[in-house]
Amino acid sequence: MNSRCASINKLLPFSCVDGPGSRLALFLQGCNLRCKSCHNPYTIALCDHCGECVPGCPEQALTLRDGQVIWDETRCAQCDTCLKGCPSQASPMAQTLSVDEVLTQVERAAPFIEGITVSGGEATTQLPFVRDLFAAIKGRAALHHLSCLVDSNGELGQSGWEKLLPVMDGAMLDLKAWHPERHQFLTGRSNLRIIESIRFLAEQEKLAELRLLLIPEHSDYLHHIDPLSAFLRELGPITLRINAFHHHGTYGMAREWRTATRQDVEQLASALRQRGIRDIVLPALYL
Repeated sequence: MNSRCASINKLLPFSCVDGPGSRLALFLQGCNLRCKSCHNPYTIALCDHCGECVPGCPEQALTLRDGQVIWDETRCAQCDTCLKGCPSQASPMAQTLSVDEVLTQVERAAPFIEGITVSGGEATTQLPFVRDLFAAIKGRAALHHLSCLVDSNGELGQSGWEKLLPVMDGAMLDLKAWHPERHQFLTGRSNLRIIESIRFLAEQEKLAELRLLLIPEHSDYLHHIDPLSAFLRELGPITLRINAFHHHGTYGMAREWRTATRQDVEQLASALRQRGIRDIVLPALYL
């Protein structure tokens, strides 16, 4: 039995967009970046139980009890009124689940999926839970066929990745900008540790996918295309995915940013191909 718990924003039993094939996707609550372009901004902060969301809930699905905001899933209409009114941009609907409780969900879905992806928020901010969950999956004969992937921002240090290496099949990372100052503007932090993570995981053959988020007029990939391409070549054979920025779910200044078009993405992809980057995955559709 494993009772280690994590704060979980959402569990999707079936997903075809969170890694290869059909997967169970687990979104953990809490993130150590503050990306202006975040499409899931209510996964960033942890609820501080201030209670300001309680009186505004039209279904009375929220109550304040002993200093804690309690969410009643049976009454909730998923209208997201509580999210829009939260001063911390957190979710009072996040649940605390144990490894064993998540395993029960994985076992139900196992005949129909190829793996599990732990995302967020930022999955590695709750590293012991992720490690124990993956270890439990690898240790069960009925689940051993499932691949275990982490969808991460790459802020984890090498010692943290070393704890995950024995039980994870790979990590999917984002590089939001090439220059540290541009990355600081877009995410609130430099990208130096993220670049270290990318290099380390590539050396360990655990970098399942590297992603570039193209934000017109704000991404700096084309401005630094030569050093970026040299870095990508050094990583060896990896899958590079270019994601096109869109407004869905964003807030603040990002709501005013231009959506990336097919032409924007093709321009970046062409520049990378000219510099020897071949395995590039483009968006299936543009919003």
